Amino acid sequence: MTLDRYADGVDGLAPDDGAVETAELAVTDDVLVKAFALGPGATVDPHEHGDATNVFHVLEGEPTVVRGDEEETLAAPAVVLNERGTVHGARNDTDERAVITASLCPLP
Repeated sequence: MTLDRYADGVDGLAPDDGAVETAELAVTDDVLVKAFALGPGATVDPHEHGDATNVFHVLEGEPTVVRGDEEETLAAPAVVLNERGTVHGARNDTDERAVITASLCPLP
């Protein structure tokens, strides 16, 4: 047994080109940690959470993170804070899988 939820949640994700696969790594009454595996050319559409803070952790690859009017390609490891109400998303402009987790808290 291991305390690490990353391998069990993400190792089986193998998204095709343009696809995003997800896994919930931790869910409690006050936090959600969700993994997003982005295939080449895939996008997590920009969106916002008015009542929750969202933190991206770039764990594999080099996704382009979108926050408001800003975009930045980040290499793993990286952390991006998305304050409540800030539009945020990500896309994978590379030929390799990119993986980010998103921590959302508190849960709406």
